[in-house]
Amino acid sequence: MKLKICGMSHNIEAVAQLHPDYLGFIFWRPSKRFFDGPIPKLHKTIRKVGVFVDANLDEIINRTNTYGLNAIQLHGNESPEFCENLKKKFKNQNSNVQIIKVFSIKDIFDFSRLSPYESSSNFFLFDTKGKLPGGNGYQFNWEVLKGYPSKKPYFLSGGIGLEELDNVLEFLQKEESKYCHAIDINSRFEISPGLKDIDKLKKFKNRLFETNS
Repeated sequence: MKLKICGMSHNIEAVAQLHPDYLGFIFWRPSKRFFDGPIPKLHKTIRKVGVFVDANLDEIINRTNTYGLNAIQLHGNESPEFCENLKKKFKNQNSNVQIIKVFSIKDIFDFSRLSPYESSSNFFLFDTKGKLPGGNGYQFNWEVLKGYPSKKPYFLSGGIGLEELDNVLEFLQKEESKYCHAIDINSRFEISPGLKDIDKLKKFKNRLFETNS
């Protein structure tokens, strides 16, 4: 089990000391967690994820090169063709940047939407459908994932806080978590947008990995 801490913009070095597997940086200007660098030097085991919402190819490539991003999280209405073109751009650069395609869920979800993205993405991410792309602070119904038809690893996101840890641990014992690659946390671990609560993060991470080591 991996951990992704998203919405980084302030106490990055302190969060990095917890050695999460992924740190997410949001490059969508309307977000309260919009990131405008620089990123401090991170341990080589921490993968930097750039979060984009309907950005164009050039912007994504430029940000990736500028910040040395390891993964791109597409949080908008990006088409399968767009994802395929992005994948080709990275391949032409001999880059190993991975693509995470986000799908927002509330109470139901049409899993047939996934299949056009199977070849062009490395991971799926399931988040809560809300007014804004991500950071809404509440969960979707994880029971929906009983219908997950793919073998592609996915990130579980959407309003996960310290108070939901027991629910997370219970979910990870279920069959539908078989392809759950990482837990993605953000707004429920903040003092203010982009400023993370280190004590809460530490408690969550320690128990998550103690139980799933």
